[in-house]
Amino acid sequence: MGQLAFHVAWRRATHGGGVSLLTFTDLTEDLAKRLPELRGRLRANAQLSEITWFRVGGPAQILFTPADEADLAYALKNIPPDWPVFVLGLGSNLLVRDGGVPGIVIRLGRGFGQIEVLDGQRLRVGTAVPDVKVARAAADAGIAGLHFYRGIPGSVGGALRMNAGAHGGETKDVLESARAVDRQGNIHDLSLADMGFSYRHCSIPREFIFTSATFKGSAGDTTDIQSQMEEVADYREQNQPIRERTGGSTFKNPPGMSAWKLVDAAGCRGLRVGGAMVSEMHCNFLINDAGATGEDLERLGETVRARVKQQSGIELNWEIIRLGDPKEGRPVGAELALPAEADH
Repeated sequence: MGQLAFHVAWRRATHGGGVSLLTFTDLTEDLAKRLPELRGRLRANAQLSEITWFRVGGPAQILFTPADEADLAYALKNIPPDWPVFVLGLGSNLLVRDGGVPGIVIRLGRGFGQIEVLDGQRLRVGTAVPDVKVARAAADAGIAGLHFYRGIPGSVGGALRMNAGAHGGETKDVLESARAVDRQGNIHDLSLADMGFSYRHCSIPREFIFTSATFKGSAGDTTDIQSQMEEVADYREQNQPIRERTGGSTFKNPPGMSAWKLVDAAGCRGLRVGGAMVSEMHCNFLINDAGATGEDLERLGETVRARVKQQSGIELNWEIIRLGDPKEGRPVGAELALPAEADH
């Protein structure tokens, strides 16, 4: 088999009133031949808009769901090194562009969903486990210190990748160790020091895919921990647009500042671009309010960044991951920002 083909073709759907759907060359059969011992599932042109929280974006050329860590390692070892590979968690902090994602998108599933209570107020969990389930499992086991995960709408893998935190806690405060598979299929046991955590960042190479984590808390009372979790949940309900199609916090907080205050001061609360809008409830959240496209949301975010920079001189950095390509001929990034007089 030769090089991966990135050709993008258009076809007419036989349903939905003749809507044109963007599709990639189907390489699943070729890949399956290259990986005869693969146990996981391969899907061509999987619609990522169906599994991400924003509900926008084009397809993955190949969506791969490995059976377990060994299956993932086998695949990564045998996929050609020049094939692009990306990993997808719960899709909560992700904006997929409208042209889709060429290459292979890996989505960890049931094989990475274990939760095990260990001695010494510790939990070992797979990286597909939602953060909220980590908080609940810790509470049930009387392990204090992990209640903040009740307020993070993602999975353990994402929490490791970005040192996720909320309500006074961060992943670096409770992580003991992690496991990951690199692009060559090698498995690594990583200590807390290895992770190189800083604010919303870890230093492990992007090509590493986390497979499990061990967290360590302290002895606590289940009822007290559950009360702390309820406080976190109540705060989110009252202050964040959790019932909307959103990707969570859009921009990182600059040192000593709150991103939402900068967005508000720049007059961007409620700002709209196409079907996308800045939340009125919490203006560090973007919302797919009315059939937005990926470009609508990225254009809105870049417009907010430009206006904050103009108003305060501070450059906001995206916390949401933007993945994939735009539709052919369309811009991305800062080129999308609208001038002040071009509000939609």
